[in-house]
Amino acid sequence: MRKFIFSIFLCANTLISMAQLSVVGTHITLDQNAVRVIIFDSITSNTEIKYAGTNVRFYKYEDATLTTNPTFPTLSPDDATGYIIKVDDIAKDTIWVIDYSKYKPELKSIEPDPATVSPCDELNLLIDATVPTLSYKKPSGTEYSLIRNFKISYQNQKWDNGKWVDYTPDNEIMTLPPSSYILHKVLLGDTKFTLSGDQYADSLGITITPAISKLYSAVAVECHPTTVISPRTETNEGERPSQSTSINFSAPIDIQFLSNANLPATTSYLWEIFKDGSSMALVSRPGNIKDLRYTFEESGTYKMKVTVRSTKCTYSDSIIVTVSESKLEVPNVFTPNGDGYNDEFRVAYKSLSTFECWVFNRWGRQVFYWNDPQKGWNGKINGKDAPAGPYFYIIKAYGTDYNPKSKPDPKTKLRIGELPRKGDINLLRGKGN
Repeated sequence: MRKFIFSIFLCANTLISMAQLSVVGTHITLDQNAVRVIIFDSITSNTEIKYAGTNVRFYKYEDATLTTNPTFPTLSPDDATGYIIKVDDIAKDTIWVIDYSKYKPELKSIEPDPATVSPCDELNLLIDATVPTLSYKKPSGTEYSLIRNFKISYQNQKWDNGKWVDYTPDNEIMTLPPSSYILHKVLLGDTKFTLSGDQYADSLGITITPAISKLYSAVAVECHPTTVISPRTETNEGERPSQSTSINFSAPIDIQFLSNANLPATTSYLWEIFKDGSSMALVSRPGNIKDLRYTFEESGTYKMKVTVRSTKCTYSDSIIVTVSESKLEVPNVFTPNGDGYNDEFRVAYKSLSTFECWVFNRWGRQVFYWNDPQKGWNGKINGKDAPAGPYFYIIKAYGTDYNPKSKPDPKTKLRIGELPRKGDINLLRGKGN
């Protein structure tokens, strides 16, 4: 298998052959600079290294001491010792032996640094650990150190599919003995940090007592504003809201804005509403208002901005809301025959603030009146079907964009948002009605 970019061979108290070299004892083998580094979990009286063949000798390559009987080529290795294996006086292999139990790290503590310069974007972790050096030598005497990688694990929060969830990021890998480690992550949830490892202990099945920090209270903040809108299902209203992801609406529209900020780090909120690109807020609501409800009554393009804060950090996000200009259209026929299609005399509209409609028969008598644009006339008079034929209507309506100070249109003489209508509506009935 491959682990930490070098080859590792495992053996659990069994005899495993590596070409002509075989080892008894739990170990890993690393190929480093033409030296085969064998790391044992511990060296005991049962630990052995053998090399297949005849006339095999093991020499300590620091002093060329012959260590084995050539008629029984089995080596009982020593820690921190290098050996040259010769067959018929020809060098065949070079090995270095390490007893890991003599180099076990002591992981004393890991704690967030309260003096971290940029706690909104990263966190400095202070490390206290005693980590002996794992080293080996070449026959020339040149010494090399093995890299010891330790794991830092923790939990975090993230906004996922419309909700905050806890998750465990991939382990951070650090090389000890440095006394600190910068975690380049935004931490949005309270967590503890665990320092464990190293990779050699993991591969050998050795338990190293981890260092666990005190609970860290997150200071970084984040928000993901969404909307909650009561749907209006009447089909004669244009751009009626039907779901919380809509951004185009007919006024008046009541919207609840949810900040969806991470807790408990977020301690305060600022809600601001800007209209039509203005840099001056139309509405500003600071304080501890987690969610805000607002009714838009005028047409225009609005930016709802929420800024969340903690003791040290700030974060902002916004939603654009477009409220339609007023509009009113009146049909010229309706068919109250019960087929579910065009059964009522209804107007099509957007963004009305007031509405009134009077219906008269051919003799000028009022037969119906209503003042809710979402409703209409069902073709009945005093509970009975009205005769088919033409009727006359008068509508008085104003849009949410009505401006009494605006300049009247040269042709219609109407001001912006002034929507009077009058005309004929024909009532038709099919067979059986």
